[in-house]
Amino acid sequence: MTDQAVTVLLTVYAGVRPPHLQEALDSVAAQTRVPDELVVVADGPLTPELEAVLAAHRPACRTRLVRLPRNLGSGPASEAGMAAVTGDWVARADADDISLPHRLERQLAAVDEAEATGRPLDVVGSAMTEFAEPGGAEAGGERQVLGVRRLPSGHDAIASYLRLNNPVNNPTLLVRAEAVRAVGGYRAVPFMEDYDLMARLVADGRRFANLDEPLVLFRMSGETMRRRTGLRILAGEWQMQRNLRSYGITSGWQRCRNLVLRLGFRLLPSRLLTRAYSALFRR
Repeated sequence: MTDQAVTVLLTVYAGVRPPHLQEALDSVAAQTRVPDELVVVADGPLTPELEAVLAAHRPACRTRLVRLPRNLGSGPASEAGMAAVTGDWVARADADDISLPHRLERQLAAVDEAEATGRPLDVVGSAMTEFAEPGGAEAGGERQVLGVRRLPSGHDAIASYLRLNNPVNNPTLLVRAEAVRAVGGYRAVPFMEDYDLMARLVADGRRFANLDEPLVLFRMSGETMRRRTGLRILAGEWQMQRNLRSYGITSGWQRCRNLVLRLGFRLLPSRLLTRAYSALFRR
């Protein structure tokens, strides 16, 4: 397995529930391939309960805490974290999701296998299992598996899928730190920072792969779906389509098609949106 250093990058803000952050941190500490470093970005002031979770956590590796004076959002918080990263590889982790114990081991094995064939990878994602807690984690609610979200696995299929949607499940992302920095890091594109980064990496000729095995448990909630809908996300969609065109990934007609399809999806009533999302993404 590659001996290159791996940093786990996790961002957290005041709206995260403390038990969820605890589970996320515990899952990082339980990795069979222990990361070399954990960078936690506090995106603005945190609640006392979240501070208590961070203070009590006993990481399995060196940990750095980056504090932002106010909540800046996913893109700027991720970029602040990247400035603190010292590893060769960066594994993203959401503050309310759970990495399975063998996640890093499997992804780094894929890196080694690609290296051995002479076609090295720069980005490795995976499928993820989406779940809900009907009673809530605090009430001891049991996890209800909703389905597995799988995306195209090979590089060419990933590059093609990118024209319409983000081709990597961000909570599963493992990426070369050098590649992220070479394309300008995370940029402020409302709700689309991860998609924008993947687009610039593809445009830069970086090689991708997605593993079919689910390596992350992704927590779905009403808030998760609300973040994908409504007028507040329209500005991000518009900017993202302009970016794809400027990166040479889409044509003019593809941009128009994407806007019609994606904005139509975003504006669906919540019940129809949930059904459409399940039909399109869950297997």
